[in-house]
Amino acid sequence: MSHPGGGDWEEASPERLYVITGGRSSTSAPVELDLVTLIVARSRPKPGMQPEHAAIIELCQSPLSVAEVSAYTGLPVSVVTVLLGDLLADNRVVARAPVPPARLPDRALIEAVIDGLQKL
Repeated sequence: MSHPGGGDWEEASPERLYVITGGRSSTSAPVELDLVTLIVARSRPKPGMQPEHAAIIELCQSPLSVAEVSAYTGLPVSVVTVLLGDLLADNRVVARAPVPPARLPDRALIEAVIDGLQKL
């Protein structure tokens, strides 16, 4: 439990989350971030970076979804999206739309191909 004289904050205390985001509750990211948006780091963390920013960059050396970043950092998605907005604005990460699910070809096309193969 936190106390006025300083000391350790609880990991998920509202005060800690407020400090991490600088009091912001929304992102100014140039792209819309949702749970499945993939995040990829453009470089390695730089000395002096906010620890949470550095942790996200370190995690995202391989593509991770926003939901995965939240799970690995132990931070709420709302906090992660604010931090990702900072990193996107500084051009430290790239946000990519998730790979769309494969589309199945039209049933008529499949039947025509099967019919053509049977005639061979």
